[in-house]
Amino acid sequence: MVFDKETCSGSLSSSDFRIAANAFAEKWNKFNSGFPDWLWIDCSNRLGFVARSDGYLSIQNVILQTPFKEERDEGTSDDIEEPFDDATLVESNDEDGHEYEFHIVYSPCYRVPVLYFRAHNNEGQPLNLDQIEKNLPTKSSKVLIESKWTFITLQEHPYLDRPWYTLHPCGTSDWMKLLGATDNSTEGGIDQYLVSWFSVVGQVFGLELPFEMFKRSS
Repeated sequence: MVFDKETCSGSLSSSDFRIAANAFAEKWNKFNSGFPDWLWIDCSNRLGFVARSDGYLSIQNVILQTPFKEERDEGTSDDIEEPFDDATLVESNDEDGHEYEFHIVYSPCYRVPVLYFRAHNNEGQPLNLDQIEKNLPTKSSKVLIESKWTFITLQEHPYLDRPWYTLHPCGTSDWMKLLGATDNSTEGGIDQYLVSWFSVVGQVFGLELPFEMFKRSS
């Protein structure tokens, strides 16, 4: 993508986050009609959130299937691949799948979106980090171990005041700036920021986006 002047630093203001969130949800809900929708959770009437954003994006009932052992044992490259050409999002209804809920929340400290998530098994029991890591593709597990900027931590959800897992945002603005500066395969801007951002963080969970989402709305 190619960022405009407002996003060339790799970060976003809280108002730009709302614009990017609306654009991302609209495209997701259009091109992934067989999946749950991303919904905007409005928190503008709640006290104490002036310094954050007025809400966040939420998606529920996303089923992730535990990879076969053979798949997890396969040797793969350590680098994150850019999923721009043939990326597709595949849903699993397998009985062994685990149900995930994801939130995209704006961080006023880092000035970037942050992915919060939690997961349950088919009996409704919450998964711990060891169980969650078993859901991840082999490449994701390696990235989480070796990457200096992408790792899972347990933090208090800024709106729900309960502990949720999150992909730590340190370094996000750096790799978003690098992504915007080096990739010219799609048109960009504020409305494309979350699309490009999720094309990276979604890979941690094996979630890839259809190419249509990378096309800027006319």
